[in-house]
Amino acid sequence: MDHRFRYDVNLSILFTELDVHSRAAAAKAAGFTAAEFWWPFDVPVPKDSDVDAFVRSVRDEGVRLVGLNFFAGDMPAGERGVLSAPARTTQFRENIEVAVEIAGQLGCRAFNALYGNRIDGIATEQQDEVARENLVVAAKAASRIGATILIEPLSGAPAYPLKTAAEALAVIQRVRADGGVDNVSLLADLYHLAVNGDDPAAVIDNHAARFGHVQIADAPGRNEPGTGGLDFADLFERLADNGYDGHIGLEYKPSGASADSFDWLARDLRA
Repeated sequence: MDHRFRYDVNLSILFTELDVHSRAAAAKAAGFTAAEFWWPFDVPVPKDSDVDAFVRSVRDEGVRLVGLNFFAGDMPAGERGVLSAPARTTQFRENIEVAVEIAGQLGCRAFNALYGNRIDGIATEQQDEVARENLVVAAKAASRIGATILIEPLSGAPAYPLKTAAEALAVIQRVRADGGVDNVSLLADLYHLAVNGDDPAAVIDNHAARFGHVQIADAPGRNEPGTGGLDFADLFERLADNGYDGHIGLEYKPSGASADSFDWLARDLRA
């Protein structure tokens, strides 16, 4: 693929056959020097010893952490973020401080803030207001280390309200305007966009300047490039033509062993 990009491995979806503390080493062995994680703990505020062990597992391998999710609730049970839930504001804001501390130690400058599923019985306007307030707090905290907050459209979660680039960009615009912050950007996951009916090529052509990060998986299936129908040569060319110079996160389910799922990307282009 295109040598103009820097690639990172999402170690919350790849190398999951290994414990969390062994995954950075596996990525390094596969030729990568950058990684990203969803929130790697079960709770929003883990023990200091658990944080230290995670930080060491990444730093000791010489791997750069380029993306980290905030705590998003019980993901296996279907939760997709807590920041729009009024009853969980304290939980989210306590998590911000831990995430910023981890990112500061590992050179990470991007936080994925999953919006949260809609909650029955609470007005959507109230959920959106809580989300706006929490995102402003997160953006101001992230600015302490020069980091960006990412807002991501998701597929596969019917109650998640941000499914298209336009819906996510509307949130970003509102947070920027109302909060007086400029470090909130779009996480363009080309798989989620395609599955939800957005045209990834058009999103790139129209909105690349608002991208804070890009993630990829082929569609359908969410496996590695070459297993579905997305034209990555064209999409990468469009990213380059539109000035995107950030990392491309490999956030796919390997169709076989994780280490065998990188054959589409020459080893000398991975680091």
